[in-house]
Amino acid sequence: MRFYRLFISPLLGVNCRYEPSCSAYAEQAVKQHGAWAGGWMMTARLCRCHPLGAAGYDPVPEKLPDSGRWYMPWRYGRWTGRHMVHRFD
Repeated sequence: MRFYRLFISPLLGVNCRYEPSCSAYAEQAVKQHGAWAGGWMMTARLCRCHPLGAAGYDPVPEKLPDSGRWYMPWRYGRWTGRHMVHRFD
């Protein structure tokens, strides 16, 4: 993650649809929830980050979802943007 943020991201420019950026989200998810759950959260976030997906403020959850288990790791991630509150002011 650090390599990407230092060497690749400056070449690509700012193009993430979310705040915090996907790389910052990944770093925080792994730090906060460990490599296994945080890695799945990161994977889900990267799958959501595309031109037809949601955009806006999307922080790392404070706690793991109750439905998440080590043997069902896909439940750690938010695979759609339905959890986000969309406000148009």
